[in-house]
Amino acid sequence: MAHCPYCGINVKEDELFCVKCGKKLPEDMYNRTHGNKKFNRYWLLPIGVSIVFILSAGIYYFILQSMDVQARTLYEQGEEKALEGDFTEAEKLFQEAVDHKSNFPQAVTSRDFTQIAIQNETLFEQADEELDGGNFQKALNLIKNAENDLNNYNGTAVTTLIDKLTKKRTEINLTQIKDKLDQDPSIDEMKTLLWEADSINDDEAKQITDDIRDQIIDYTFSKANEKLSANQFSDAKKYVDDGLKYAPDSEKLQSLETTIDKEKVAFETEQQERIEQAITTAQEEQELNETDAIEVTSISVDNDKGKATVKGEVKSVATIPINSISIDYALVTKDDDEVLTNDVYVFPDTLYLGEKGKFEFTHYDIEEKGKIKTDVKKIKWYTE
Repeated sequence: MAHCPYCGINVKEDELFCVKCGKKLPEDMYNRTHGNKKFNRYWLLPIGVSIVFILSAGIYYFILQSMDVQARTLYEQGEEKALEGDFTEAEKLFQEAVDHKSNFPQAVTSRDFTQIAIQNETLFEQADEELDGGNFQKALNLIKNAENDLNNYNGTAVTTLIDKLTKKRTEINLTQIKDKLDQDPSIDEMKTLLWEADSINDDEAKQITDDIRDQIIDYTFSKANEKLSANQFSDAKKYVDDGLKYAPDSEKLQSLETTIDKEKVAFETEQQERIEQAITTAQEEQELNETDAIEVTSISVDNDKGKATVKGEVKSVATIPINSISIDYALVTKDDDEVLTNDVYVFPDTLYLGEKGKFEFTHYDIEEKGKIKTDVKKIKWYTE
């Protein structure tokens, strides 16, 4: 299309002068179509605005990039300080990082964590004060609160702080256990302390656990032996079974348990034999008491002038008291001819094992003039 080579406006082919600038147009149509088109000055404003915008955007982007780099650098420095345990300095660095870059969630989270860490340092100091004062539960509560504050955080610095809290809790628990041990606890309290010490993963706690367990073993062994010596096997077994709950691998208690079982069997066997022997003895004694409880130790007869006096002595060999003892006897001649029979009671009326009794009876009008003797026919008695 033809245009004015001076102002650049479009012109018609038959026009001689430019309708805008008024200058004469070239007669050669080639110059009208291919000549230099004059730049339209109205384009300068939008072009200038665009250039300024582009330059401003570039500068802003450069500033943002610079601030981002600075924020990242401050953040990394803060991380280093946090790992070193300098949470106060770390908080300042994280805050500066946020100031350089407001949209920096990692820095915000780390700053919040360092604030909690600083608070935890105060809780640490308070826990130490409570520990020194023997207020173990208050000290443990402070440590628990500090741990709860860290539940929403993770990372190396958090892990380090949690490890520190764990060590402090272990220290408090061990100090509390040792304090209780110094107060001469009962055996039941010792058993509770054993479980508390055994739950702590620490070398010192392991040593304390072993010491408490040894004391429980010694106590159990001593008490069980006392019951065993008294043949109280069930009670002895209870002591050992209870002790093995706290020291299941104790060879000392396992061996004693075996000994109790063997002694119980031996005792029961011996008791059974004693019972059987007692039954036999009782039967023998009963037979003796019923059939041969009295032993005649002496008997004599004095026959003079028609009067015969019979005297004698008996001894009790019964295991129980016997009474109403009577002696049935006969007077016989030297040719064993029976003259008469009689029974006489022994005095005293009751005899105990080993005691002696006497009897005496006088017969009158004895016609036998020669020597006569006695023949004991039967002895009768009653048992109580």
